[in-house]
Amino acid sequence: MPSIDFNSDMGESFGVYQMGADLDVLRHVTSANIACGFHAGDPRTISRTVDVALKAGVAIGAHPGFNDLLGFGRRAMHLDADEIYDITVYQIGAVKAFAEARGGRLAHVKAHGALYNMAARNRDMAAALCAAVRDVDRSLIFYGLSGSQLVEAAREADLRCAEEVFADRTYQDDGSLTPRGHPQAMITDVAIAVEQVMSMVERRQVKSVNGGWIDVAPDTLCIHGDQPGAAQFAAQISAALRDGGVTIRAPQQSI
Repeated sequence: MPSIDFNSDMGESFGVYQMGADLDVLRHVTSANIACGFHAGDPRTISRTVDVALKAGVAIGAHPGFNDLLGFGRRAMHLDADEIYDITVYQIGAVKAFAEARGGRLAHVKAHGALYNMAARNRDMAAALCAAVRDVDRSLIFYGLSGSQLVEAAREADLRCAEEVFADRTYQDDGSLTPRGHPQAMITDVAIAVEQVMSMVERRQVKSVNGGWIDVAPDTLCIHGDQPGAAQFAAQISAALRDGGVTIRAPQQSI
């Protein structure tokens, strides 16, 4: 039977500002990518999100991004490899500490926003991210856009990599995600999202915005927790996967 991990970005509230429907989304996913305080989140939010995710039996991941609260980590920043390494180690350490303080374990790392998308195209950036993950804990699973430089860099660093596909984002012909400034960047119709997900899982292909077909290796499926209606998307996607005979489960870490 086919299987896939279902992940969501969460813990992205900050102070009095609340974002996402984390508690509702957690009912349907198997992995949580928790903001580390740079693009979103703060110590209290990290602590609470780790706690509820562990109680829900959901795998804990660190979700490091650029130090850009105002832009939610979605604006390009041009850092050298050493800076990328340092901010990644720092952010992983924050979520790892909270997970272990709660009696849990950090399971994976997935970069956020512009850092993720830039590194998906830039091997040096991807290598810096992977080096940081490896040096903190080489048993951590590295999540990267399927077929991208993130995946290649993870393999070169001898990290276990989960190739990632997206339920609520459209694709370009080269396999990259459509930039958020594009009017077709987000999928807002849950029926279209379900159709895309089932194509990726069953056919291992996704249709680009221009109608071409792109090969993917769907180890883990992402839904963005800050998208309006994220809980409804998560519920209907998980139901469609199970109805299609797909097992939803988090990747297992090596010991």
